[in-house]
Amino acid sequence: MIQDPVNVPKLFGSMVFNEDVMKQRLSPTVYSSWKQCIADGTPLDRSIAHDIANAMKDWAVEKGATHFTHWFQPMTGYTAEKHDSFITPTEDGHVIMEFSGKELVRGESDASSFPSGGLRATFEARGYTAWDPTSFAFIKDGTLYIPTVFCSYSGQALDKKTPLLRSMELVSRQSVRILRLFGNDAVKKVTAQVGAEQEYFLVDESVYYKRDDLKLCGRTLFGAKPPKGQELDDHYYGVIRPRVAAYMKDLDTELWKLGVLSKTKHNEVAPAQHEMAPIYNNANAACDHNQLAMELMKTVAERHGLVCLLHEKPFAGVNGSGKHDNWSLTTDTGENLFKPGKTPSQNAQFLLFLAAFIKGVDDYQEMLRSTVASAGNDHRLGGNEAPPAIVSIFLGDELMEIIDSIVAGSAYVDKKKKNLQIGVDVLPNIPQDTTDRNRTSPLAFTGNKFEFRMLGSTQSIAGPNIVINTIMAEELRQFADQLESSKDFQADLQKLLRKTFKEHQRIIFSGNGYDESWTREAERRGLANLVSTADCLPAYVSKKNVELFTKNGIFTEDEMAARNAIHLESYCKVIHIEALTLIEMVKRNILPAVSRYSDALSTSLLHRKEAVPSASFQVEETLISKLSRQNSALLDLILQLEKAVEQAPGEDAGYEQANYYHDSVLSLLNEARTVIDDLETMTAKEYWPYPTYSDILFSV
Repeated sequence: MIQDPVNVPKLFGSMVFNEDVMKQRLSPTVYSSWKQCIADGTPLDRSIAHDIANAMKDWAVEKGATHFTHWFQPMTGYTAEKHDSFITPTEDGHVIMEFSGKELVRGESDASSFPSGGLRATFEARGYTAWDPTSFAFIKDGTLYIPTVFCSYSGQALDKKTPLLRSMELVSRQSVRILRLFGNDAVKKVTAQVGAEQEYFLVDESVYYKRDDLKLCGRTLFGAKPPKGQELDDHYYGVIRPRVAAYMKDLDTELWKLGVLSKTKHNEVAPAQHEMAPIYNNANAACDHNQLAMELMKTVAERHGLVCLLHEKPFAGVNGSGKHDNWSLTTDTGENLFKPGKTPSQNAQFLLFLAAFIKGVDDYQEMLRSTVASAGNDHRLGGNEAPPAIVSIFLGDELMEIIDSIVAGSAYVDKKKKNLQIGVDVLPNIPQDTTDRNRTSPLAFTGNKFEFRMLGSTQSIAGPNIVINTIMAEELRQFADQLESSKDFQADLQKLLRKTFKEHQRIIFSGNGYDESWTREAERRGLANLVSTADCLPAYVSKKNVELFTKNGIFTEDEMAARNAIHLESYCKVIHIEALTLIEMVKRNILPAVSRYSDALSTSLLHRKEAVPSASFQVEETLISKLSRQNSALLDLILQLEKAVEQAPGEDAGYEQANYYHDSVLSLLNEARTVIDDLETMTAKEYWPYPTYSDILFSV
């Protein structure tokens, strides 16, 4: 049956209280005040907030909403919400729908029930949510969602949005200072622009609910490699299966209603793996939209009898899922500050911003690496499927040659763009890019932006963008301090560019990041190789990084320490849960299943020996022997794992606890997995208690 076409322009943003709706429903005075608040960052007058709240409520009720919620992003990395209805009782026993400016602007939540890293104890529970007027409210499932920040009673940031907004204001201020040096007086604001590509897996719910590890941990803790994986490269960009296509269409519709700029959808490399990529937006809205996208991916999947897996490594032996964070800076006059132009070697403004980025990443590489550290992402980074754990920048041939000429003090001859020679007359000429793509690079310049590829698929994009904005602003501040007092701007600018590129060339790498030789080369260059989350987290409390964030007003020292504590706790708890899950799955199902199969083989063997004494029984005897041996080995490992979990240091042990879980508990998990996978390949399918990789990856 042919369905009616979707009117996308009419559908897009239809559930969003956006600028067009405000212009229609607010008085010119109130609308202008809101616009001024956004432009200048000044607080809204309470009477103005009340008018906006009333218009917002009327619009939401007309759309079928009955409740509202202050929607915020605590340090769990997910979102949080508490729903209150619009109803207010009247004296005659009826109700009316009301929503005040106070309810719009501020809410209250139990801050001690969210991760706070010691900033909030149970007896200090009060926390506040405050409306973020730069991010539009929207309606989802009959509730008006109001994007908010989340802070403690004493004003400490307990969320990811607050420091992101701070970092955006910071990078805007410092960027404008630089632009003034180049005679640009028109620009008043510079915005960090972000596009977050989201990878995910889709599996049938029938197999998902039979795997306790997927339900409780988000990833499989065991599973033998299937006969077919991604070896044929036939899934990437392949034909989208009808069931997946229906899901993607439904997802697009829901995202478009909420103003999310969903643009691209395709199959990814691994079986059952896919990707959704949006058009760029300001970093704050992009972060909100990515959180919405992850929520909707899961809820829409349920409608189709599917489950969406966002874990970084749900299956061993095939690619995991990441989230590419495409970042750039754009002025309020529409200029992309990372667009090189036709002659990048002569674009001094672009080269200065490029130099600031390179210097910032080199100076604070450990901090940037720590923003993507998690128990899940540890399984993905450095695995010849994702970028290595070593931070480096790929610029491409043309920019590298320009930098080399600046460092050498020699003239650079601009290259003319060539056309690709395809060899078919009827095809049009295609302009050839000045650089290829290096998919092994963790941070690549891709024409007019930087693509940060180390993020895990479950992670909030706030953390990396807070750091990128802050380090960029710090380097721009240093440059502006030097150049604003210059007597000869052009000469001093050339000296600054040459000095910066020369001192920070070590962070630039154009080779194969998967090659083992790069690890040795990176060590020779003095680059950090932080392999696990346990290695990364000290960056949050290092003197250099604390000074960076406190000096620039992004975090206080306590807020930095809190984030360190939260990440430590999360890392240990994730591995702890995985260990307990594996112990239960093995003891309750795998050990008994293998024993039952061994018993069945033994019974069959006895009957065959009685029936045909002269026959060969090598297959049965060998299989029974190996099953018994491996089952005993598995039991021994599970007992060791139980003991390791019991002896784990407490939360007050800090890095000792994290290192213990990495070195002792995780290593036993991996050893047990090897044995279980071997047992799976030897056990008859009707006896094996869980769906296999073949069952799961090819279930849709």
